[in-house]
Amino acid sequence: MLDTHIWAWWVSEPSRLSRRARKTIDAAAGTSRLFLSSISVWEISLLVARDRLKLKMDVEDWIARSEALPFLHFVPVDNHIAMRANRLPEPLHPDPADRIIIATTLILGGVLVTKDQKIRDYSHIKTVW
Repeated sequence: MLDTHIWAWWVSEPSRLSRRARKTIDAAAGTSRLFLSSISVWEISLLVARDRLKLKMDVEDWIARSEALPFLHFVPVDNHIAMRANRLPEPLHPDPADRIIIATTLILGGVLVTKDQKIRDYSHIKTVW
């Protein structure tokens, strides 16, 4: 599972990724088991709208290019994920997008690629950076 900022870096600035993150992403892509929460689409769109993220193309086109990758799978936020996000063991910061990404990762039984130290310090999830 990719955290939102990892997705943005992987597509637009791969040099920002750690060697371990790149290796993990490449391995997952090679087995067609690379996942993103659909909440990341919302986050990217919001960052672009607020001028906190600059893309070299329209955000819809940027997202469509990621959607076209055959090894990348977007996981919709369903009722199970939404409920799990509200039932995560505390302490965990209240950011709803992060909670949804964490819940999705846990439900899939995966590892989350993230640089976010708050998430990496959360003992209930496996992370890679």
